[in-house]
Amino acid sequence: MGNESIASDGGLSVEAQNVLDSIEENDVDFLRIQFTDILGTVKNVSIPASQAEKAFTEGIYFDGSSIEGFVRIQESDMRLKPDPNTFALLPWRTHEDGTASARLIADVMEASGDSFAGDPRHVLKRALRKASDMGYQLNAGPEPEFFLFEEEDGQATTVTHDAGGYFDLAPKDLASDVRRDIIYGLDQMGFEVEASHHEVAQGQHEISFKYADAITTADNIATFRAVVRAIAAEHGLHGTFMPKPIAGINGSGMHTHLSLFTEDDENAFYDGSDEFDLSTEAKQFLAGILEHAPAITAVCNPTVNSYKRLVPGYEAPVYVAWSDVNRSALIRKPAARTPAASRIELRSPDPSCNPYLALAVMLQAGLDGIERGLEAPNPVRENIYEFDEATREEYGIDTLPPNLGAAIDALENDEVILDALGKHVAEKFIEAKRAEFAEYRASVSEWEIDQYLEIF
Repeated sequence: MGNESIASDGGLSVEAQNVLDSIEENDVDFLRIQFTDILGTVKNVSIPASQAEKAFTEGIYFDGSSIEGFVRIQESDMRLKPDPNTFALLPWRTHEDGTASARLIADVMEASGDSFAGDPRHVLKRALRKASDMGYQLNAGPEPEFFLFEEEDGQATTVTHDAGGYFDLAPKDLASDVRRDIIYGLDQMGFEVEASHHEVAQGQHEISFKYADAITTADNIATFRAVVRAIAAEHGLHGTFMPKPIAGINGSGMHTHLSLFTEDDENAFYDGSDEFDLSTEAKQFLAGILEHAPAITAVCNPTVNSYKRLVPGYEAPVYVAWSDVNRSALIRKPAARTPAASRIELRSPDPSCNPYLALAVMLQAGLDGIERGLEAPNPVRENIYEFDEATREEYGIDTLPPNLGAAIDALENDEVILDALGKHVAEKFIEAKRAEFAEYRASVSEWEIDQYLEIF
């Protein structure tokens, strides 16, 4: 989890020197130093590759007050410390003269050299240190979905690029070539893509990549979104991770598979003697996520639009329960062919979330379940979508918050999840989302115009 570019003897670390060697071998002329703001927007500073060594030894100074939710003007001096383990060539930025551009992900530091409390990557690292103190490492595997839309005069539309459906082939799936180019790009950046296919909705797609430790996974999600958008643009398309861009069809989720491994690299979630192959720790972790689900939703589903996806009828999970046989519950226990593959799948997150914050709150919620010895409820094997309200009450099944305002209320009342974010991030995140929800409530939609203008 470290970001050690300086060796103990004062020189460059082996990892940093390898980056400098790779820059020279690949004739890299510019480096993009990438970081993420509190709301999950990827930011970057471009530097000449000749400044790479200085970036590793001194960092890149910048004005933090210009970044949403970072610091006040009087505290603005900050610096970026590139993580040499995140070096990757940008496959869509190879130039005609043979030079290339590359990317490094950075940690945000105070001018003093201390980690910045408002850096989402730091928030996740802090959660991972707690897990490490308890003897665990978090592995995560995301399944981000996205839409490809046509562009008109350089502007995005909501006209889908194809009329395909789940697992369709060409000619219905017109985007197979786009997905292929995205996969080639991801492969060049070090991803191990496991599968890709057309999703349920027209114009909707999924590319799944192999699970990894939590920091690598969060870095990969941020990178994945950038790659999809960049390569879609090369095809004259707009790639979007907006959760529900079109009413009446399925939205885009980011189902996230989670497991804890011990210091001996054993899967702490596996117990072959259990009916579900889940250990006591796994069930406690699961129970922790269920208990903190309302507050987690504010972070994992952070936009007004997120809650247009989280409604019954479109395969999105809105019921706080778990199951091993159906997908109507919030958490699913997927089948696992090996002990190492035993895991749980949280189905509520969407790809608009800040991946660092999302994984941090999932982890802290689960660890709270282990620390407190929470007991998981019985799995629900019936289709919860078909339950009426009385049946859900009988089973003790709650629902996720119905909108962003209710989710923020839940977050403000959950000390475990607030602690996971840290005081700085929690305050800035809640402030921004309160403002977003207030602006949304004050707006007038086309639906309202269509419904009421001529009637009243």
